[in-house]
Amino acid sequence: MRRAAIIVTAVVVPMVVVLIVLAHVLGGRDNPSSSPAEVSGTSKQRADLPVLPVDVPSVTPAADAACPGLMRVLPLDLMGEPSRRVDSASSFASAWGDPPVVLVCGVGRPAGWVVGESAIQINGVQWYVDTHDPDTTVWTAVDRSVYVEVRVPSSIDSGPVTALTTHIAQALPYQEPRPGQ
Repeated sequence: MRRAAIIVTAVVVPMVVVLIVLAHVLGGRDNPSSSPAEVSGTSKQRADLPVLPVDVPSVTPAADAACPGLMRVLPLDLMGEPSRRVDSASSFASAWGDPPVVLVCGVGRPAGWVVGESAIQINGVQWYVDTHDPDTTVWTAVDRSVYVEVRVPSSIDSGPVTALTTHIAQALPYQEPRPGQ
């Protein structure tokens, strides 16, 4: 008898739950109060942002081999900021938000960087940080098959770089940093 009660409970209770959920979902279709809430705010969408001109270096064979993989995995939103269209000589540039955070894959070795010095590591990626421009901090990933530059307005912290680090590590294999390359 007890076994029959367990079987009935195991079958009947889930069926009742399904019927209640269906009644709620289907019954709410005609109820105007169940429609999605309207959300207002000042969040910009990709279409609202102007096309951003981005200077990029000439595409090298190494960049042509490595950068498409990175560009495929970049997020559409970066820390709540939408991606925006860019105008550049290659497809290896991406940007988000206003003021923009700009990523360029396949840049040259950053001036002032010395292997083993002046680099910080975030989530397994080594970055050289250039703060000479008071308006922009330039972060360059220096331990990948190609260098990747991320320009961040100085008014923004390192959050976008930290978020992009996982995508860079996923798409570009680690390579021991080498001087002169």
